[in-house]
Amino acid sequence: MQTELKKAVVLGAGTMGSRIAAHLANAGVDCLLLDLPTPGASTPAERSAVAAKALKALAKARPPAFFTAKAAEHLRVGNFEDDLERVADAEWVIEAVIEKFDVKRKLLEQVDRFRQPGSLVSSNTSGLPIAKLAEGLSADFQAHWLGTHFFNPPRHMRLLELIPTPATKPEVVDFVTEFCDRRLGKVVVRANDRPNFIANRIFLFAVMQTLHTMTEQGLTIEEVDALTGPLVGRPRMATFRLADFTGIDVCLYVARTLYELVPEDERREVYQPPDFLVQMVEKGIVGDKAGRGFNKKDSKAAGGRLVLDLETLQYRERIEPDFPEISDAKRLPTPGERVKAVLASDSRAGRFVWATLSELFLYAASRVPEVCDDIVALDAVMKSGFNWQRGIFELWNDIGVEETARRIEADGKPLPELVQRVLASPSKSFYGVQGTAPTYFDLASGEQRPIPPAPGSLELRRVRLASQPVEHNGSASVWDLGDGVALLELHSKANALDEAFFALFDAAMARTVRDFDALVIGNEGENFSVGANLQMILGLSLQSRWEELDQQLRLVQRLITGVRRMPKPVVAAIFSQTLAGGCEIALRADRVQAAAETYMGLVEVGVGLVPAAGGCAEVTRRYTAGLDAKDDVTAHMLSAFEMIGTAKVSNSAAEAREMRLLRASDGVTMNRDRLLAEAKKAAQGLATAGYEPPEETPILVGGRGVRAALELRLWMMRQAEWAGDYDVHVGKKLANVLAGGDLTEPAFVSEEYLLGLEREAFLSLCGEQKTQARIEHILKTGKPLRN
Repeated sequence: MQTELKKAVVLGAGTMGSRIAAHLANAGVDCLLLDLPTPGASTPAERSAVAAKALKALAKARPPAFFTAKAAEHLRVGNFEDDLERVADAEWVIEAVIEKFDVKRKLLEQVDRFRQPGSLVSSNTSGLPIAKLAEGLSADFQAHWLGTHFFNPPRHMRLLELIPTPATKPEVVDFVTEFCDRRLGKVVVRANDRPNFIANRIFLFAVMQTLHTMTEQGLTIEEVDALTGPLVGRPRMATFRLADFTGIDVCLYVARTLYELVPEDERREVYQPPDFLVQMVEKGIVGDKAGRGFNKKDSKAAGGRLVLDLETLQYRERIEPDFPEISDAKRLPTPGERVKAVLASDSRAGRFVWATLSELFLYAASRVPEVCDDIVALDAVMKSGFNWQRGIFELWNDIGVEETARRIEADGKPLPELVQRVLASPSKSFYGVQGTAPTYFDLASGEQRPIPPAPGSLELRRVRLASQPVEHNGSASVWDLGDGVALLELHSKANALDEAFFALFDAAMARTVRDFDALVIGNEGENFSVGANLQMILGLSLQSRWEELDQQLRLVQRLITGVRRMPKPVVAAIFSQTLAGGCEIALRADRVQAAAETYMGLVEVGVGLVPAAGGCAEVTRRYTAGLDAKDDVTAHMLSAFEMIGTAKVSNSAAEAREMRLLRASDGVTMNRDRLLAEAKKAAQGLATAGYEPPEETPILVGGRGVRAALELRLWMMRQAEWAGDYDVHVGKKLANVLAGGDLTEPAFVSEEYLLGLEREAFLSLCGEQKTQARIEHILKTGKPLRN
């Protein structure tokens, strides 16, 4: 079995196939994308037009399929007739053609003729029988054959269902698991070879049960979405926006197919679609791809969209759901607390949530061990495949296993074997803790068993079980990760940088100098950090408490820029949104370990401010590094100015490196689950190598000439209506800082000099009414204001 993988072929250039190929390219794998030849075409380029068109579409895909445009260089195109024999060069062949058994089988027979012995072959089918697809093919083919079900879009959706057959070699399963985890960033879950595997079997049940319950209880589309989104720990798309995105025709097709494939399923009738679903598909009302589904965009409508009336199949204005009984529940911090509060109310909302959740609980419990071997796998699928905050059994555990089971029995419904055995066990729970290890109820043994840690990971929940924080307040904690490494964990609301965080930041650096060899800054929240606490800035500004704001700003500058003066190394483990002050912390770290999905940027202009915690100074340093005072820095600083002045955010860690927000020496981790472990390893490496703080060097700035060039660019943006008058006002403040103020010619200046310019610009903008309005607006709506 190979130890690495460099070449792959993807068969099928549809939405899934092309995006799988793009993500392989993101991972540095050279990939050949094949599809049907163009009828009647003669030249090779014309004959491969289908795949070429897909490649062109990838460049414009939203969300982006590639980390950077350069990743596309790993991708080539061809067609089945002229290029299929090139699978002989590939170490992995992924089939992703139309979801029809005979079509897939015929293509796989040809692959078996051309592939090299020992090469991997897998199918991206969402539910066809994996073993049956390979029946009768060569023994070597079957030994290296399995299902690899990616989720759309493959770059962003972390779940990969891996479905081996009895003939698949164990070392093949292990290799694909490790490769997809480490190189593709996937949460790999092994599923059994049953119809629709785990994800689509369970999720489709949830959707169809929701539709039937909605019809029985007389709820509207808006009401169902209000009760099946964030309230119960699911994404804002809830039920019907997600159906529009996925495709209503796809939902209907999968439901009908699944109904035929599971004659022994005790809840099979749930997969029979309601009449309105059939009628919608017949009328072409199939979702976003048709421009109309359960919702239809309409700029004149309230909220920008109309909603389908399921009785008339005509569109109407949105009607805001009236559920006063859930208003208090929505304010509770966790899905379990919210669900428990709703279920306690004898109301329309409570009855609907109970009907849908209790049926889902029973169905999921009945499918173990049919679709997967344990509850941990099923919960992982729902979280990583559908972005649920809690898995099904985790949520049941949160709201109370025994009391929920008794209520189900009171409804006259039998409990599945899994639930009966849980209730008969000493723990009476699906999950628990034994010593310092999280545990789960194992059906095979009837006992609580330790949950194995994710490979190569460092999980904070295990650190918390094993120890107490070294330092702690409401916004941050300091943990001992062992091996001489401390962790500063940010856990304030939205991971904003507030006074409490900076107090602990100061303490963490002092503690590291005294007791540790290195410090990692990171967390396991939704984002690394979205920046400063704007509420505090707005409050001080509205009250004209300028001296206090100035003192706070000086403190923040001292702490963040002081990271590089520490005698011990600091590593920032960044991921997702790493914005404004969060970005400035990363810019100052000795090393950054970034998740591949890192969206990094200095975005302060969006609220009428400029970066003022050393961001402007550090960007200037990086964009003029290696230049001399006699060199023309204008082009370099125009690039820096446009990045900060347009609040550009990287599409990935790879793009952040192109933007010089990350350095060549900074690391990138494809799987976020491995991020803290790899950041700790980087910190240890710096410490054991005999770390010395970097020498402080002056920064080259361009002076008045560069400032004039930046202001000219602003004027051009205003003429093109890319910027408003106040954007220009803010932009001039930024230009002055980046140019180094009123210097008559290019010169090297100290960092402290540029920090002074940052403070001056920041404080003056805080006093502007339009900046205050921008801050207030984004705090209220989450959206920027153009005023």
